[in-house]
Amino acid sequence: FQSKPGRVSATRRATGQSIEFMLTFGPGLEEAPPIVVSLWRARLLKWPGASLSRLVRRYGTGDQQNGMTKRGNFRAGNHVVYPAHGVGRVLAVEDQTISGYELEMLVIEFEKEKMLLRIPTAKVQTAGLRTLSTKKEMQNALRTLKGRVRIKRTMWSRRAQEYEAKINSGDPILIAEVVRDLHRNADQPDQSYSERQIYQAALERLSRELAVVEKIDEDKAVKRVELVLEAA
Repeated sequence: FQSKPGRVSATRRATGQSIEFMLTFGPGLEEAPPIVVSLWRARLLKWPGASLSRLVRRYGTGDQQNGMTKRGNFRAGNHVVYPAHGVGRVLAVEDQTISGYELEMLVIEFEKEKMLLRIPTAKVQTAGLRTLSTKKEMQNALRTLKGRVRIKRTMWSRRAQEYEAKINSGDPILIAEVVRDLHRNADQPDQSYSERQIYQAALERLSRELAVVEKIDEDKAVKRVELVLEAA
């Protein structure tokens, strides 16, 4: 818990021995969606700073730091990008009662992973949720594929962490850098198993967003990316 900085919303009510608060980890730091935890449970788990006032002093409040981010362009039927999972589609915006208070939630479907994610609309910025890239932004990402390969002379474990951080950033240009740096042509040495895994993850993440932006199927998007890499 100490190694995963987050933000805690202070606008919650006390009921007996339980104070409900929303703990949301920052983008790229935690894959889990925002969760609701009680003070009693925090104490039971022996989390440090298990009081609302201490948590707020330590991490600040999401509402104070980011403002009350409303649903904006996140409407039912729109595609969105969540850093840890890539492109999803908003199924609905619905109200839910959690521990006695109302929350407006985005319900997001990730079809390929067969997963649903619910995020409070007030926390979309904290969660790192964003709208799709524009066509111009995707063109910039494809241009990145043509750039010079940049591989640091460090241990693979360190580079692997950096690559995964770029993928989970949700930034198409950073993801394109991973695809570019790990791509191998036919006349080059084969990738290791872990390199191939990270390469495929980055290729799929980039291709899915390209497919939705360009309104083509994912196989065609993958082929388009590979053609750019081969021509570089």
